[in-house]
Amino acid sequence: MSGALDGRVALVTGATSGIGEATAVAAAVAGARVMLTGRDGAKASAVLRRIEETGGTGAVILGDVAISSFCEDAVARTVSTYGRLDVLANIAGTMWRGDALDTSDEAWRRVMATNLDGTFFMARAAIRTMQGNGGGAIINLASTVGLVGTPGMPAYCASKGAVVNLTRALALDHATDGIRVNAVCPGAVDTPMLVSGHRGSGSSPEEVLARSRAGIPQGRIPMPEEVARLIIFLASDDSLHITGAAISIDGGYTAR
Repeated sequence: MSGALDGRVALVTGATSGIGEATAVAAAVAGARVMLTGRDGAKASAVLRRIEETGGTGAVILGDVAISSFCEDAVARTVSTYGRLDVLANIAGTMWRGDALDTSDEAWRRVMATNLDGTFFMARAAIRTMQGNGGGAIINLASTVGLVGTPGMPAYCASKGAVVNLTRALALDHATDGIRVNAVCPGAVDTPMLVSGHRGSGSSPEEVLARSRAGIPQGRIPMPEEVARLIIFLASDDSLHITGAAISIDGGYTAR
């Protein structure tokens, strides 16, 4: 999708691995100047090198999206560095596996703070800036389990379901501002989070991948770059009449 974001500025959260990293690189390839956020400086530097190797332009701001002041600062730094903000990709997230009895207060709050609070705080900060720009695009990373639920992860399901409905509400509130807000809902994706979410289960990474693959009608697990391409489409003018949508990218998982 080279050229799809020419002249635009994108802020990508959770850009140090997985879907966030793939999205940051894809946005740069599409022509955007990219501000990366994350909490791991070494990983952020590695992603920035990837962007620069493609001929792209990027910068890094480190911090935790669960802290509202960091989100405000990230947007302000993006504008001070590049002059504007056109695209926000809210990718930062965390996972906790365990039923209600195995989910502590701390685990519940951590998942909600990152997945829901962070998405809201970043979107709120971005909307203020985008209103002054005449519009923009916000893409929130939700999940298939925010649409249909799954056993053994109520905190994650609740957080991603909330992201889906937050997306719809923001889209309605800001449609006349020229700000489009959509959610992308992946199923299993070949990322570090997919395997790390099963640590302590006694399953090997290979077993985790095999079980995940077996539940997908297409019979394969996508790479993060496939999700990133959908995000770039939703950030571009090719999707100007799409807002308030929650789009599954799951190989048919939610069609059953």
